[in-house]
Amino acid sequence: MNGSESVPSGLGGAPQPPPSRPRPFLLEPIFVGPNGVRAGWRAALFVALFFLFMIVTASAARLLHLSLLGQPGPITPRVLGSQEALAVGCALLAALILARLERRPFDDYGMPLARAFGKNFWSGAVWGVGAMSAMIFLIHAMNGYSLGAIDLPRAALARYALEWAAVFLLVGVYEEFFFRGYLLFTLSSGMRFWPAAVLLSFLFGAVHLRNPGEGPVGALSVFVIGMFFCFTLRRTGTLWFAIGFHAAWDYCETYVYSVPDSGIVMPGHLLSSSFHGPAWLTGGTIGPEGSIFDFVILAVVFVIFDRIYPTSKAYPAESDPARGEADSHLRPTQG
Repeated sequence: MNGSESVPSGLGGAPQPPPSRPRPFLLEPIFVGPNGVRAGWRAALFVALFFLFMIVTASAARLLHLSLLGQPGPITPRVLGSQEALAVGCALLAALILARLERRPFDDYGMPLARAFGKNFWSGAVWGVGAMSAMIFLIHAMNGYSLGAIDLPRAALARYALEWAAVFLLVGVYEEFFFRGYLLFTLSSGMRFWPAAVLLSFLFGAVHLRNPGEGPVGALSVFVIGMFFCFTLRRTGTLWFAIGFHAAWDYCETYVYSVPDSGIVMPGHLLSSSFHGPAWLTGGTIGPEGSIFDFVILAVVFVIFDRIYPTSKAYPAESDPARGEADSHLRPTQG
């Protein structure tokens, strides 16, 4: 080939300039990072969708004269169960919509349905029963708790036992997925796992202050147990251990030992038990979660869990700081 032959433009020679990117909108950096919509806005969208679905459903229930959803009246397993089931459905629906938009599997949010009620769930349930029982035993040993007699008719024992078991399973699924499912996964991509865990555990504790009889010590206890649940997620890779622990802890506290749960005494409990003694021992109106022994037990649980589950599953994978917010597929359209 003759060396003087010309080379067609674009196939060699001088490099071509890259295509120009449209000038970004003035406020775009607030909403969009280098890899898509910022984690905080995606988390806010999840919360907004959740409350939108809750409001729409509650409004429909009022129009249909359904008295279970959001209506004033005494707490019963049926009422609380219907409210928790609604919350579970709304949280899952919001996450499923965002999973579709972000083009990622739902399992990424820590609650793989294929592993539901598997080994992690039942291990967590055993831990929850053991932790609550140990705390009640310590309070009893200090003369702060009396079991009392059976407080239910014999015919109602099995019914209430099963109803409260179902209710607290729903409570565990809802509260764990809402605070440590989509939100923790998403915020971890923007601010790393542990800062996100602290923020969401703080909100978890603050929300419980709405309960009658709850107080700052009880909210602090909820914050600590929220951090423990984040720790179990980090070590096991799923929420199922935390769901089992949460459900069993609440079930034992409310039905079996028949004491206040975050300031609320539920009807249909097993025993006519009673607390007597100073609030630092019994928790007072808060219940055992306000006792000094709650923090002792949780500290022990942290240490034992750390020894039994020494290896982190590195949940979520996007918490790698080198990836930043690279998990989002909600990207701005390029012109």
